[in-house]
Amino acid sequence: MADDDIIICRCEDITLRQIRELIAQGYHTIDEIKRVSRAGMGPCQGRTCRQLIARELAGALGVPIEQVEMPTFRPPSRPVLLSTIARGEADE
Repeated sequence: MADDDIIICRCEDITLRQIRELIAQGYHTIDEIKRVSRAGMGPCQGRTCRQLIARELAGALGVPIEQVEMPTFRPPSRPVLLSTIARGEADE
């Protein structure tokens, strides 16, 4: 198909063809697809691709998009210097 080369996840450069292949291989949740392909794990944390993957799953599974299980969200983290941890809490 002509649209198979459409980029679904811009952060991880995942195409519609790759998503469809994963669904055909038996990955039927966004979390499974995320773990195998890294789709949704880039800087945007799935803000752009999550709904696109959900729509593709719904179509392939023949269910309404509301029945597609959304992935587990975790708060973003950022690096902490070891020296900050070593100092501990300041006395008040």
